[in-house]
Amino acid sequence: MKSKNVTKREEYQRVFSCFDKSQQGKVPVSTIERCVDAIKSGEKAVLPEEETTDTHTHKALELEDFVKLVEEGNEEEKEKDLKQAFSMYQESLEGITPKSLKRMLSLLGESKSLEDCEDMISQFDINRDGIINFDEFRVMMQ
Repeated sequence: MKSKNVTKREEYQRVFSCFDKSQQGKVPVSTIERCVDAIKSGEKAVLPEEETTDTHTHKALELEDFVKLVEEGNEEEKEKDLKQAFSMYQESLEGITPKSLKRMLSLLGESKSLEDCEDMISQFDINRDGIINFDEFRVMMQ
């Protein structure tokens, strides 16, 4: 059975190979930029045939650089999702309190006492202030 990382790696390799028409192990940066722009605008990316094969005169990415680029985008998306989830649990800017945790769990259909919520928070409350801040929340969600 393959691990999730191997599967991701194989997927990155497959996508990279679609760009690497000349099979040189490099893809022009301008090709990647055009695809990213197309994704953002919702248009179809048009890749000129001569550009997909000319990696000698243009700056190009190798597979490892491509993977780093994709992974960096995934990390930014994860951070955004974490911040959104964190904001759902906090009632004020101070962070997630036992009261706000109790409220959110109640909205999710799980009834917990204030004491239960205090115990839950204490497991991840690194600075022991009784509140989960965003950094503690990030650790908790990993």
